[in-house]
Amino acid sequence: MKKLLTISVSTLAGLAFSAAAMAADINPAVLYDLGGKFDKSFNEAAFTGAEKFKADTGIGYRDFEIQNDAQREQALRNFAKRGQSPIIAIGFSQANAVEKVAKEFPDIQFAIVDSVIDLPNVRSIVFKEHEGSYIVGVAAALASKTGKVGFVGGMDIGLIRKFACGYKQGVMSVKSDAEVFENMTGDTGAAWNDPVKGGELAKSQFDKGADVVYHAAGGTGIGVLQAAHDAGKLGIGVDSNQNGLFPGSVLTSMLKRVDVAVAKTFEDAKNDAWSSGVQVLGLAEGGVDWALDDNNASLVNADMKAAVEKAKADIISGTVVVHDYMADNTCP
Repeated sequence: MKKLLTISVSTLAGLAFSAAAMAADINPAVLYDLGGKFDKSFNEAAFTGAEKFKADTGIGYRDFEIQNDAQREQALRNFAKRGQSPIIAIGFSQANAVEKVAKEFPDIQFAIVDSVIDLPNVRSIVFKEHEGSYIVGVAAALASKTGKVGFVGGMDIGLIRKFACGYKQGVMSVKSDAEVFENMTGDTGAAWNDPVKGGELAKSQFDKGADVVYHAAGGTGIGVLQAAHDAGKLGIGVDSNQNGLFPGSVLTSMLKRVDVAVAKTFEDAKNDAWSSGVQVLGLAEGGVDWALDDNNASLVNADMKAAVEKAKADIISGTVVVHDYMADNTCP
């Protein structure tokens, strides 16, 4: 019996060692886009996902915040040389760097958010932002007293116009005669991190009569929400739940679950279930949604909640099809 017990303990120790060895093979890394990991929006959602994975598994990760475009490729290559895998790059602007470095390191697993790269060692994660924007557009139209609402985008690109177009469709589904103001912050990466200009653009829309403004502008959007708070109007956050930044002034936030995508990418690698190819995440997949919590409870009445939930259900069932601006660069 004593000998059997010794063997059993040895076996358990071996299993524990094997599990530790498997965990050691997982060396995740995150490369954030311009704006930094504490932008309270897109990048921070990725950080939240990585932190959740770390808390759940005890496995750490490396990350890096680029300061300029030239650092993208260098950072990815440095991660790969250190044996980090999987490496997840946040943002479409990382696409060229990911494609180049992934070809150089075919045995390393890469992932990218908001772009599609057709390589056997790259997972491409894209979202149906137009669906999430539609449902917050429904909320905006119901909350507006003037029939005028606004949108402030970050960098003027097709992806951000996809947000704007979905939002406009949601607004118009409730009030066909509503007026939707739209401004983009700029045409370079600096557009993601200019809260002063974001605030100025939002104020110009409030001056025209808008009383609800939605932003899809990264760190720039903090200025939009601040302007809404200062003007006694309503803002709508994006990507992360931004309701708590200015409680009582943020109607809701369009959640883009980059946190879930990052955590799942790491988990799949850990569990030997990682795959390349394209993952498309919309309302049906839990990839986008709207945020309800104590910070906006007083702003969302029962009728508004019912209307948004009905819009969600109709989109998921296919009864309502939200136009994707990226498909043909038009917005009906």
